[in-house]
Amino acid sequence: MWNIGFPELVVIFVIALLVFGPRKLPELGKTLGKGLAEFKRASNELKRTWEDEVRAEEDELRKIQRDINSD
Repeated sequence: MWNIGFPELVVIFVIALLVFGPRKLPELGKTLGKGLAEFKRASNELKRTWEDEVRAEEDELRKIQRDINSD
């Protein structure tokens, strides 16, 4: 996804620690993790729905093509 190395992660962690403090940081991490997991689930569901719709349309087109070829 992004090309972030270890030094960049350390800088981001230090800035987050300074901004939010040591007490709030674990809670923010947990919330961020839950949000990313929910986003991933939603995007997977959207992808699955899209693929199902495409498959249904392909089946419908095949049926129409068979009807045309049989006439």
